[in-house]
Amino acid sequence: MKVIKQPISEVLLFEPQVYPDVRGYFVVTYEKSIFARCGVKDEFTQDNYNCSEKGVIRGLHYQLPPKAQAKLIRVVKGAVYDVAVDIRKTSPTFGQHVAARLSAENKKMLFVPKGFAHGFCALEPETEVAYKVSGEYAPDHEGGVYWNDPALAIQWPKLDCDYILNDRDSVFPPLAKAEVFEK
Repeated sequence: MKVIKQPISEVLLFEPQVYPDVRGYFVVTYEKSIFARCGVKDEFTQDNYNCSEKGVIRGLHYQLPPKAQAKLIRVVKGAVYDVAVDIRKTSPTFGQHVAARLSAENKKMLFVPKGFAHGFCALEPETEVAYKVSGEYAPDHEGGVYWNDPALAIQWPKLDCDYILNDRDSVFPPLAKAEVFEK
């Protein structure tokens, strides 16, 4: 598995080896020892799956301590513009983000550590995203940052359709007013 370093070192982009043959292909999407060698020590305890129409933006979501979650995101069908924002107040990269195009075709996966808000924009109709998280959903600890906060300078893709957000995601506060990780 190839590891592609990102501008924020804790966020990792993984490109797994694809083994094609006449039947199709085989891919290992998670192997604990490989991830541990890359510094990922989180134990994944829940798998999530969603389907989004083109233009859907989900995020920017996170859970606060002690229920913080690391995530490993991959696309099963379609493609997303995936974003991880550093929300660790004492971090030298606080407020900065990493973005990557993940697709069923390129099979890349993004590891988002604890202390980061995560979100994505679906680039194709009926895009399906599967992701592992290192903790179960805890609604009392969830938080969010406004997806289009100018201070984050996220260059969301320009699409031939309108963005679609649910009510909750469209009213998250900007980073400057959000509850964030203090350490």
